[in-house]
Amino acid sequence: EFPLAVIRGQECYCGFPTGRFSLRHGADGQLCSGTPNASSAYCLVYQTPVQDTRCTDRRFLTTKSKVFVALSSFPGAGNTWARHLIEHATGYYTGSYYFDGALYNKGFKGEKDHWRSRRTICVKTHESGKTEIEMFDSAILLIRNPYKSLMAEFNRKFAGHLGYATDRTWKSKEWPDFVNSYASWWASHVLDWLKYGKRLLVIHYEDLKQSLIPKLKEMVEFLNVTVTEDRLLCVESNRDGNFKRSGAKQKDFEPFTQEMKDLINRYILTVDEALRGRNFTGLPREYVPR
Repeated sequence: EFPLAVIRGQECYCGFPTGRFSLRHGADGQLCSGTPNASSAYCLVYQTPVQDTRCTDRRFLTTKSKVFVALSSFPGAGNTWARHLIEHATGYYTGSYYFDGALYNKGFKGEKDHWRSRRTICVKTHESGKTEIEMFDSAILLIRNPYKSLMAEFNRKFAGHLGYATDRTWKSKEWPDFVNSYASWWASHVLDWLKYGKRLLVIHYEDLKQSLIPKLKEMVEFLNVTVTEDRLLCVESNRDGNFKRSGAKQKDFEPFTQEMKDLINRYILTVDEALRGRNFTGLPREYVPR
C-alpha cells in the first residue's frame, strides 16, 4: 500500500519517498549488478505501482483571494500540466478563463467555477491584449519553444488533448495556414504580457521539465503558499498527471519548411530580446534558430 520499497539484504522496507530516497535520480547501474547484502552500503529502491496520495487532496480557497493571479501561456505551452503541478503542490484548485468539460471530468474542478470567483489559486488564460492582461494583479507567464508549442496545439486542435493529428492533416493546407497565423500570436502573447503585466514570474516550460522541484517552488512562493517537502516529493512522483501525450510521435518528414523556420526564428529573436530588455532570463538555448 506504499509507493516506495527499499530492499537491503533480506530486509524490505515500505514507505513514501523522502529527501534521502526520492524518485529523482537513478543510480549508476553498475552499483546494482551485485546482490546487496546486510553489510552493503547500497539499497535497492523501487517505485511501486501504488500512487503517492499525500498531494492528491485539493479544495477551493476558503476566503476569496486578495491577489488575482493569471497562469498565462500560448496554447500548447503546457498550461494544463502546470495547473496539475500547482494544484497538487498547493492543495488548491486552479481556475480557467474558459470552460473545458474534458478537463473538468479529469479532476480540474475549478473549470466550472466562474473565472472571477477568486476561489482558485490562479486562473488559466491564453488571452493577450492590454484590457485582458490588466484585469489580473499578477501572472505566471509560461513560455515554451514555439516549434513544440505549434505542434502540440495543432495536435490538440485536430485530435484532442491526448491525440495526434494524422500525417494527411500535417501535409494539408491546414498546417501552413496554422503556422502563419499562430506563430505571430506566440510572439505577441509574450510581448503583450511583458508590456502590460503588473507583476510577472516568467517560467520556461523546458526549465520546469528539467528542474521540476526548484521551479515549482518558485511558482508556489510567487502564489504565496507554504508547501511541505513531503507534498513536493509526492508531486514529483505524480509529475505527469492525466494530460500527457504518450511519447513524442516521431514524424518521418520535417513539418517545418525553410520559410516557416525563417518566420519562427525571427519571432524567437524578438521575444528573446524583449525578455532580456525587461531583465528576465532570455529564452533557453535550444529555441535558437533551427
